Amino acid sequence: MTRFYITTPIYYVNATPHLGHAYTTILADATARFRRLFGDAVYFLTGTDEHGDKVAQAAAAAGESPQAYTDRISGVFQETWRRLTITHDQFIRTTAPLHRKVVQRILQKIHETGDIYFGEYGGQYCFGCERFYTERELVDGKCPDHLTVPTYIKEQNYFFRMSKYQERLLRHLAAHPDFIRPERYRNEVLAFLKDPLEDLCISRPKARLQWGIPLPFDDRYVTYVWFDALINYASALGYPDGDLYAKFWGTEQEPIAQHLIGKDILKPHGIYWPTMLWAAGIPVYRHLNVHGYWTVETGKMSKSRGTVVRPLDLVDQYGYDAFRYFLLREMVFGLDATFSEEALVARLNADLANDLGNLVSRTCTMLERYLQGRIPKLSPPTAGLDSELPRTVEAAKAAARSAVETFAWHRALEAIWEIVSLANRYIDSVKPWDLVKARPADLERVLYHLWEAIRQAALLLSPAMPETGAAIWRQLGITLPIQEARLPTEGRWGAPVSTGRVQKGEALFPRVETAGVRAKVAAAQGRAGGETSRQRGTPSDRPAEPPLLSAEEFGRLDLRVATVVAAEAVPRSKKLISLRVDVGGEERTVVAGILQEYAPEALVGRQVILVANLKPATLMGVTSQGMVLAAEAPDGRVVLLQPDQEVPPGSPVK
Repeated sequence: MTRFYITTPIYYVNATPHLGHAYTTILADATARFRRLFGDAVYFLTGTDEHGDKVAQAAAAAGESPQAYTDRISGVFQETWRRLTITHDQFIRTTAPLHRKVVQRILQKIHETGDIYFGEYGGQYCFGCERFYTERELVDGKCPDHLTVPTYIKEQNYFFRMSKYQERLLRHLAAHPDFIRPERYRNEVLAFLKDPLEDLCISRPKARLQWGIPLPFDDRYVTYVWFDALINYASALGYPDGDLYAKFWGTEQEPIAQHLIGKDILKPHGIYWPTMLWAAGIPVYRHLNVHGYWTVETGKMSKSRGTVVRPLDLVDQYGYDAFRYFLLREMVFGLDATFSEEALVARLNADLANDLGNLVSRTCTMLERYLQGRIPKLSPPTAGLDSELPRTVEAAKAAARSAVETFAWHRALEAIWEIVSLANRYIDSVKPWDLVKARPADLERVLYHLWEAIRQAALLLSPAMPETGAAIWRQLGITLPIQEARLPTEGRWGAPVSTGRVQKGEALFPRVETAGVRAKVAAAQGRAGGETSRQRGTPSDRPAEPPLLSAEEFGRLDLRVATVVAAEAVPRSKKLISLRVDVGGEERTVVAGILQEYAPEALVGRQVILVANLKPATLMGVTSQGMVLAAEAPDGRVVLLQPDQEVPPGSPVK
């Protein structure tokens, strides 16, 4: 049995949960559920980080003691995760006695080896980040995250000999290229390690800060919040001799732990944490998985900038599963994504109401009407779409598992939607209503294949949308609780499951009227001085009538299918990707402005439509020999066009 240990960051309690917290936790939860679906042994950890300057300041501002304040805010996080149906195995708090004991044990152990020493240091300190910044890390003299000028502090403290482990970290990154992923974040760490690594200040004097874990070897100091917080991943398992630690941490040869973080905390997790582990004699983690920011309008979501989205506000209006689906489907793992309520509603209406909800409703209606709610008999597939449905299900399982391995849930959901799309096409193609009198035996076979395809899709979808998966199984008449099903057994095409009768329920996802949403968003943007519809790229900035072309003019375009053989982000550009494409025996470089929507590594092997007879153009120093075609969705997203089945590279588009 495969063991899988997944952690979120422990969230800082200086504020209540927002969209960024929700995304990371939902991503971890969906992945944990998916691994359980395959029968893996899973341990899922989340929690709250409760020490440090910011917490003490927030408690004072609220007129509470630090402990009372952390109890309250940690409780808000726990209640939010309960309402978002998060299935963590443990919620750790860094104020817990067991965690404090482990932190002091590791500090003492490292101190005894000589890797912690006493010294004096002066530097630029950001109270928001609770760490010192080097001059080269500052942007225009400001903290890159909070955009505030740091404070120069000089004081005596204890330091961890982090510099001692620089070469070992470089060797490990070279030997394990997927240690930090996606690759762009590994490259960020490597870039940082090109300069000499400084030792890490790991204490704060009690004269300045009381709220923290005292150093075991000098109680005049408390532990630096990062040296305290990172240890939660081991203390939660009962390091060093707990049963969970023995089962889920792993060894140097076979590490198990996988950390999931946002890119703003890459340095502590990618540099501090592995060097701390080596100093303590603890094997390092298997993967550090790093996602991008959710942006609102024009910048990173930030409490200090007033651009915070509260998850439960949206959940109460649109439902848990629609919210979960949107976050997992919209963000390309590793890249930034833009949040808008309009985009959420567009996904809900198109994917969930039109595609999935309509498929389930149509099928259950036919099962009730033609079979009086009886489950159709198992029928072997015939040629055509009959046999394509089980093949598509198996392909979706493989594609989803591969995607989830790298947290690419957008690709996993795309793969599952292939089943949904094919099942809808199947109905339109075979027209079951025409078979009722003419060929009743064929009707039974058709309805069975629809029932089984939807059953499989719901099971695969249940980690991302647990309530929806369960609701679909109930409508299909399946009495086995979906959370008890496993893909190796119940996930086989035609596998026996306990059933009752099909019973069509209420619409899974009623359509949302977009006019009201647009009006609400426009009003909110007006009050906040937000960007206009022209800036958002909505239909108001498009010509009312496109210019007409003659057939001769259109015929001058040489449109061809091309296969992407390599892709990389264009240096210094936030939008451009350089694609190396095969156009049928000829390779070309094409530059496309799709970096916000697509990770370069996800494009390799994909087919695109190329305008092959454009004059070369140079963009950001890269010569582009053509243009790929894409559609602009109503929410402004760019979606690449591609053939609906693979064809030889260079095939003309007619």
